[in-house]
Amino acid sequence: MLNRRTFGKIVASTGMAATIGAASTSVASAATGRSAAATTDAAAGAPEGGRRVVLVHGAYADGSCFSDVIPHLQAAGVTVTSVQNPLTSVADDVAAVRRILDLQTGPTVLVAHSYGGTVISQAGDHPKVRSLVYLSARAPEAGEDYAALSKKFPAPPANAGLVYQNGFGQLTEKAFLDDFANGVPAERARVLYAAQGRIAQTLFTTKTSAAAWTSKPTRYVITTEDRTTNPELQRFLAKRMKATTIEVASGHLSFITHPKTISAFILDAVNSK
Repeated sequence: MLNRRTFGKIVASTGMAATIGAASTSVASAATGRSAAATTDAAAGAPEGGRRVVLVHGAYADGSCFSDVIPHLQAAGVTVTSVQNPLTSVADDVAAVRRILDLQTGPTVLVAHSYGGTVISQAGDHPKVRSLVYLSARAPEAGEDYAALSKKFPAPPANAGLVYQNGFGQLTEKAFLDDFANGVPAERARVLYAAQGRIAQTLFTTKTSAAAWTSKPTRYVITTEDRTTNPELQRFLAKRMKATTIEVASGHLSFITHPKTISAFILDAVNSK
């Protein structure tokens, strides 16, 4: 585990004076008039040697959920792309990530939140991926029944709010605001709820055929106030992956409540040799 003193130096060196476990006192507003996803190196005219990060959202979200982190990464000279997962199947989401990875001009750090961890565990075997960062994310082994694994830990409150209709599901408003977005200011949480991605009913039961974290450097953020993914399950996954790990006193959406801390952790991956 990355200790607080070491990570504090990383945060300070990036100009992001954030304390792990302390709530952010302000939340940056969503970008207006432009996509939350930054363009690729080629489209932006950035040099071939530029640093690259690809962000992968989870269920009940879209690519704009990273709009608090993206500016910090861009300010550090990183080219960022936030993928728009269709959430229609794991295969479709993996394909969406691979299309973005194909556009990168060099080694890339692949970051995922929640269900997105399943996607990058599969897509992360792409040759341009140099390391992986999991944010409170699923991390199945190849062929593993992740649903069965998760049942070994107490069910998080958000599970009870998942409702399916006509083959697609979403969280109820109460579950989204109270459990998925706990700790996020109410006004912002309601905006996120309005943009909630609907998920295919088979999304959480599909098994992957690869586990990129077994062969590439990996980092993991554990969120200790999480009501969507049990923190003990997160600790199990991080330990199994032998990941460099930090714990943040946050709900499931740490990249919104603690954007400087999460950005600094991602930048640590970017800056690592």
